[in-house]
Amino acid sequence: MHDVSLTAAALLCVAAALAGWVDAVVGGGGLLQVPALLIAFPHLAPAYALGTNKAVGVVGTTAAAITYARKAPVDVWLACRIGAVAVLSSVGGAFCAAGVNSAVLRPLIMVLLLGVAAFVVLRPQFGQTPGGTVTRRRVLTAGLVVGAGIGFYDGLLGPGTGTFLVIALVALLTMDMVTASATAKVVNVGTNLGALAMFAWQGTVLWTLAPFMALFNLAGASVGARMALKRGSGFVRAVMLVVVTALVSKLAYDQWWGTAG
Repeated sequence: MHDVSLTAAALLCVAAALAGWVDAVVGGGGLLQVPALLIAFPHLAPAYALGTNKAVGVVGTTAAAITYARKAPVDVWLACRIGAVAVLSSVGGAFCAAGVNSAVLRPLIMVLLLGVAAFVVLRPQFGQTPGGTVTRRRVLTAGLVVGAGIGFYDGLLGPGTGTFLVIALVALLTMDMVTASATAKVVNVGTNLGALAMFAWQGTVLWTLAPFMALFNLAGASVGARMALKRGSGFVRAVMLVVVTALVSKLAYDQWWGTAG
């Protein structure tokens, strides 16, 4: 239905593989995948890029979640409870995606990300080792912030969701980076499924292309999860700083130069 050249399809698959790797390590695979889809289909509404991104990303995210759950100390029950809240919130975010002016949200997200980057740089031990006992109140707070807040954002815009999840889990539940990344993958499966259900219902998923991209995303995610487990929290932290910098740069470009064109 939506024609794409063989070269464009190949580049989209490469982008999907790289996105799967980044997403498995620290989240933020949408930074690569969504722009690639927008470039390949410039005449389609952005909702198609967001919907197709979810159809592709949910495969890699699920594979990464399974890999982490087998080898990392993940509290699957906690992750599933937060994920259940995130599913409902992401459905709401996806429903609102078509009617929200994302230009209004970009400056707020940039400020938040810059604050996060500064915090991670100024606190080198952030997420290096797990903290102490977590109170029930903190768990409830995490459920609201991570499940409801970030879940809604994932359905609404998406890129950077995994990074937000990792940061929130480290800050609120004192996890180390690897455990936070592993837990984030389980939650992210829920947000992806919720958003995908709404995008599919609205008919904004390119189903003829998504399965091919999903295979490459799956391969990238499997490699990324294994590298994160092998290299530890320092590696995850370094990748996080790169992803946060890339996300801020992209949002700044969209806000000032993209709208100017």
